[in-house]
Amino acid sequence: MKTLEEIIKFCEDVSFDLNFSHAKKWKEAEKGRVLVGYMPIYFPREIIHAAGGMAVGVFGGGDRKQIIKGDAYYQSYICHIPRSIMELALDKHMAHFDGFIFPSICDVIRNLSGIFKQHKIGKFVKYMDFPQNFLPQIGGVFYQQEMEHVLKYIKEINGVEITTEKLNHSIELYNINRRLIETIYKIRQDYPWRISIVDVYHIIRAGTVITVEEHNDILTQVCEYIKQDIGVPQDKIKIVISGAFCEQPAVGLIKAIEEAGCYVVDDDYMLGSRMILGDIDSKSNKPLEAISNSYIKQSQYSSSIYDVNDPKEFRLAKIVKDRGANGVVFAAASFCDPSLLDAPIFQNAFNKLGIRYIAFQFSENINQFKVIKEQVGAFSDSIKLWEDEPVTANS
Repeated sequence: MKTLEEIIKFCEDVSFDLNFSHAKKWKEAEKGRVLVGYMPIYFPREIIHAAGGMAVGVFGGGDRKQIIKGDAYYQSYICHIPRSIMELALDKHMAHFDGFIFPSICDVIRNLSGIFKQHKIGKFVKYMDFPQNFLPQIGGVFYQQEMEHVLKYIKEINGVEITTEKLNHSIELYNINRRLIETIYKIRQDYPWRISIVDVYHIIRAGTVITVEEHNDILTQVCEYIKQDIGVPQDKIKIVISGAFCEQPAVGLIKAIEEAGCYVVDDDYMLGSRMILGDIDSKSNKPLEAISNSYIKQSQYSSSIYDVNDPKEFRLAKIVKDRGANGVVFAAASFCDPSLLDAPIFQNAFNKLGIRYIAFQFSENINQFKVIKEQVGAFSDSIKLWEDEPVTANS
């Protein structure tokens, strides 16, 4: 068993290895293995695992990759992540990937999938539409067909025939993964000083670039460590981060928020790893239907999902209440239409509900955090000073 420090260091290293060396080594270890890159936010990794492959999260180059070629493909008034993903692709960081999945997040990601196709990057490129109709017999059936398209691509590469048993086994492994991640968040809900949000971020992000079996082992060890009475409580408020579900903030920014007097007790940084709430049926005779139903009925709220019958502002308010948070920090990537268009809806609702909040924008390659840190620090101090009053703030 590794020490907690050793685990965190390993997770940090693999999370930000822009050459995806760990995944490449795994692929080369056995014939027939495939690597499928998926862009944020969510993708059902279970189906790739069952087909003898590994789904690898591609979250851009962050502040660790200078953008030169990528800027030529996109105008200045859109988010930063497609430029850095193009930079990674053009510099051959993902040359060992067999295919790429682009979930339906926004028009920018749709266009990015088209550029990948034009450049013939990978053996296949799939723009994967997720259902916006939440009736199982309509949206659910459509989603199953989308998953079948992906499995067809994989079979053409490695010839693996998917079985019910394989799919159910993969579903259970990812059920365990989500349970362990939720255990970490539940422990931090009451004892957030036992492990920092930056360390949690590294640990969860590592799970997108290593096998689920390896990640489950890591998560199990982390849970055992933080069940112990470790760390020293500090005078900080508890907050929920919302809006950073696609383009990821720089680690320095995540750290700066906590240093400004906040314990982050819930967030949507790595939303795809936590998208499904609860377990998926791992004993179903129709496992694709089980995965589909989980998305239809058990999805976390997201700005990329439109569900008129289950307003997301009230779902976020419930997270704030359940986690015992003092407020919300809306952290949206610059020019992120889904997040920024939702912000007024959230803020109007929170004004009525008496939930405190602030809002700012970031870019994945930002490396100056002073202004944001001061803003968050002032927010934290205001709550400590006037905790009994329904204070809201916005900028």
